[in-house]
Amino acid sequence: MRAAQLGFMDGVINWLGDFTDRLGEWAGNWWFLGVIFIIAVLDSVIPVVPSETTVIIGGVAVATDTAPYPLLAVIAAGAAGAFIGDNMAFSIGRRWSAAFERRAERKPKFAAKLAWAHEQISQRGGLLLITARFIPGGRTAITIASGVTRQPRAWFIRWSFIAAIIWATYAAGLARLVGEPFKDDHAKAFWIAFGTALGINVAIEIVRYARVRRAKREWSKPAE
Repeated sequence: MRAAQLGFMDGVINWLGDFTDRLGEWAGNWWFLGVIFIIAVLDSVIPVVPSETTVIIGGVAVATDTAPYPLLAVIAAGAAGAFIGDNMAFSIGRRWSAAFERRAERKPKFAAKLAWAHEQISQRGGLLLITARFIPGGRTAITIASGVTRQPRAWFIRWSFIAAIIWATYAAGLARLVGEPFKDDHAKAFWIAFGTALGINVAIEIVRYARVRRAKREWSKPAE
């Protein structure tokens, strides 16, 4: 039984190694910048698409000297895709804002939630947009919610641009920084960079969750 388990684990490790090597080969081409851009666009609307992973792969490729492009190109491709995707999600939310408002008229509890979302985004929306960029699913929720609550388009463009730049610079820069000491082992460089980014994202999510819960408690307190 133990031998079978060890054999299975060896198979998984070998598969992961082969998969990482294949990603490294893909990242060693100029067209991979287009992949980074497209995935970043889709991830803003369909949160199951791994945009941060592709940016990290590009950053690792630069760190291991296998990329024909500079780190700035990785950042630009990721940021441009994220910015366009976030604005697409905002437009989707704005398109459905009237339907949400009609539902709020019929359901007081839903109206209270919508009012709370509007207040939170109005008060700290910029910070929320930046923070949510690091949370898969969270980025889609806050960008759509910004449209649903009819936040000003100019305000959203400004903050989504800042958030996209920070996110892409963080992901690509972290991959370059963490991966460079392992430039002779592309697989190790990728997994260490990916694990580091994942750990930071988990920490951000924990802090964000605690802050949201505290904000909800404060909002629900009766006025004195």
